[in-house]
Amino acid sequence: MELYVAGIIILAALAVSDLIVGVSNDAVNFLNSSIGSKVAPRHVIMIIASLGMLAGVTFSKGMMEVARKGIFHPELFNMPELMIIFLAVMLTDVLLLDLYNTFGLPTSTTVSIVFELLGAAVAVSLIKINMAGEGFASLIKYINTAKAMAIIAGILLSVVVAFICGAVLQFLTRLLFTFDFAKRLKRYGAVWGGLALSTITFFILIKGAKGSTFITPETLDWIKQNTGLIFLASFIVFALILQAMMLLTKINILKPIVLVGTFALAMAFAANDLVNFIGVPLAGLNSFQVAQTTAHPLTTPMVALQKASPSNTLLLVLAGVIMAITLWVSRKARTVTATELNLGRQEEGVERFGSSAISRTVVRMFASLSLGMKKILPQVVLDTLDRRFGNSTTAAALESDDDAPSFDLLRAAVNLMVAGAVVSLATSMKLPLSTTYVTFMVAMGTSFADRAWGRDSAVYRVTGVFTVIGGWFLTALLAFTISAVFAFILFHTRAVGAIFILGAGGFFILRNHRLHKKRERDVQAVEIFNLKKIKDGKYAINTTFEHAGIFLDEVAKVISMSYEGLAAQDRGRLKEARKESKKIRVWANIIVANVFKTLRLLQKEDPVYTRKYAQGVNVLQELAECQRDAVRRVYDHVNNNHKPMLPVQLEELAKVRELVVDVLQKTGAALMDQDICNCKEIEDKKQILEELGAELDKNQVERIQDESSKTRLSILFYGFVRDSGLIVRQTLNLLNIFRDSFLMEKNEARDAGAL
Repeated sequence: MELYVAGIIILAALAVSDLIVGVSNDAVNFLNSSIGSKVAPRHVIMIIASLGMLAGVTFSKGMMEVARKGIFHPELFNMPELMIIFLAVMLTDVLLLDLYNTFGLPTSTTVSIVFELLGAAVAVSLIKINMAGEGFASLIKYINTAKAMAIIAGILLSVVVAFICGAVLQFLTRLLFTFDFAKRLKRYGAVWGGLALSTITFFILIKGAKGSTFITPETLDWIKQNTGLIFLASFIVFALILQAMMLLTKINILKPIVLVGTFALAMAFAANDLVNFIGVPLAGLNSFQVAQTTAHPLTTPMVALQKASPSNTLLLVLAGVIMAITLWVSRKARTVTATELNLGRQEEGVERFGSSAISRTVVRMFASLSLGMKKILPQVVLDTLDRRFGNSTTAAALESDDDAPSFDLLRAAVNLMVAGAVVSLATSMKLPLSTTYVTFMVAMGTSFADRAWGRDSAVYRVTGVFTVIGGWFLTALLAFTISAVFAFILFHTRAVGAIFILGAGGFFILRNHRLHKKRERDVQAVEIFNLKKIKDGKYAINTTFEHAGIFLDEVAKVISMSYEGLAAQDRGRLKEARKESKKIRVWANIIVANVFKTLRLLQKEDPVYTRKYAQGVNVLQELAECQRDAVRRVYDHVNNNHKPMLPVQLEELAKVRELVVDVLQKTGAALMDQDICNCKEIEDKKQILEELGAELDKNQVERIQDESSKTRLSILFYGFVRDSGLIVRQTLNLLNIFRDSFLMEKNEARDAGAL
């Protein structure tokens, strides 16, 4: 039994780990609307969410039974077999959720735990069937297959229902209030707010009352029988309170709605998803305790697990405290939240996801549908819609500070109201909807209705949504497969297998931690270039040149990496260069976007100064394309296993690389330091490179003629030299733009001083 005592200890440790990774993933469910709208300072939001979770753990009565008997029939297993199932499940859950957190993808902890239980139970059941000489058909008596099918149906239902409900209600709400909703909120905001708060209250009662440890069965029955009356009464009370708030105070009534909704969803998360993190360890502890009371603890069927087990309030509160602490300190929770905020934000910006064939097809389909609707609808209707949905996001972005929200409070309130309504309705109808799926798809539906998915961003947002949804289905597949494999290993190797899996799991978690830190650094590097607070045009121009200096320095590093990878035939080095090249293109797009923002701010002031500055757009884009072409040529050559460059070619290209890097670094330093002293020295490098290019061209022609350099080597050689020349030329163009702008500004300052 000592071995199984160790198993209980491991389960306890895994329970704590699972609470941490689980909260990091699911925090987006209740933090998205409040953080995205910046309804209050972050610490206030976190306090309310923490209180919601602490309240929610007391509503977990009955939910723990899912881990004990919801997926398999425990009376057909003995305690050692159940311990194997539970260990496999917890090991898989920690690894899987940590992986999703690392990449910032929200997934359903309910789906993961259900399919992990299913996978481990199937593996152990098949082993038992094989040992007993039974047929495969007997598997159905071990497994509750209806539960798994219900979850799969819930995924599909959640995606469609939540998105449609979010989009429709947001469309109607925005049509009523518009983006300039302050005046209209005073007219009929109390009625709308009363409806929102009533829906959220109904959500709290439906989701919380059924599992509460302090609500009696009689009270629960009364709530179910009088839901309509409760909803009507709460609507009247809340509407009156909100109307009084607007008349007597200056409080924006949307703020309490969002904060109450945040509390409600945090409570629902703790009440329903707590079983996903500690339900399995508690079931393992219960099976161990039951086995100890029997004469044959290792062989006695666990019939006792069919009975309900009383909840340990102390353990539930302790779990709630761990979740609350995790909410405050977890960096991965912020990463997952950032993904959803990025997909739903109203303003322009850098898109996290790229384009895909399916997303382009979907966007074209909706664009065609939109054009068709415009032909059908009267022009007066179209003009009305344009006025009601008119939103000067560009002007708002230019005038806002660095702490601008991703979307407004109206959309945040709709997110919470619709999510609460859909989950409440599904719960009352006993439909297995996932809170994660509902909150995410509602947020996507409201952003779609708010026209946040414009023609310039729609394809990237759709790709992001499809990526997240695909991850949900992948969760089920990975959870089932990995848990089944772990259970098979544990069944045949016992302690040795457990030690091996724990060691491998620790390695992967450490690797994910390092990967997440790297991804965070990449995000922070991009944030350096974001110019949100633009009040002074001249300051913005100078800052843009500083950013361009950083950009050039990075281009120099990528060119060096490409040459080194080519010389050493190092494919790994070239893959790294290709990743950095992609990052440089992102940087270029951000800097160009900043140029456009600044130009809109300057408008027609200083036309010569502005026109000169605007020329930097083409230069930056050309530089980004040239370095991409150079890296791609080299990578494709090495990746396709073509012959390496001749030593003499590498020596010649080394001279080119040295010149290019020198120009890039010195120009970058001049832009960052706002110094034009060395411009002539840098420009002289162009002449040197042109002379060197003529010499290299002559040498390469000789190699082609004596056939020492084959076709592919010649193509690569000329391509690298050509791209290098273009990079130097565009770098000097950027330097000249900076010098002219600098001199014009200096002359203006001198003239102003003379006056």
